[in-house]
Amino acid sequence: MAVDNKEEKTRYSDEELEEFKQIILKKLDKAKTDLEILRESMHSDGEVDTNLTYRLQDDGKENLIKEENARLIARLERFVRDLELALVRIENKTYGICRVTGKLIEKDRLRAVPHATLSIEAKLKMQKGEIPVIEEENANDEDLEE
Repeated sequence: MAVDNKEEKTRYSDEELEEFKQIILKKLDKAKTDLEILRESMHSDGEVDTNLTYRLQDDGKENLIKEENARLIARLERFVRDLELALVRIENKTYGICRVTGKLIEKDRLRAVPHATLSIEAKLKMQKGEIPVIEEENANDEDLEE
């Protein structure tokens, strides 16, 4: 009887976790900087214009910009929270383990979306309706990545 010596990994090594930690720290720093810039832009009033007609038109544009910035701030806050939670999982050595399958999430996925908690396999099964949808990191945050 042959014994298969190729065991499936159940967690990433400390070296691999350190690599992911560095990626997360870099993205976290950038996200916090972007968040600070957006928050500052929400509090700046800009120049005051005495022309009432121009000012009324400008107020509408300004409100739209502020609303969009508020959405971006909320999104960035979620992204920062998700990255910080990923750091906790690294410290607990549970980082990179899919919440649905219990298998390791592909390294390439974690490099692209370091706050991922679901494997592509699990996400596809959810999309096909094979398993119930589990709240996941915001899929749209992937475009926040560089």
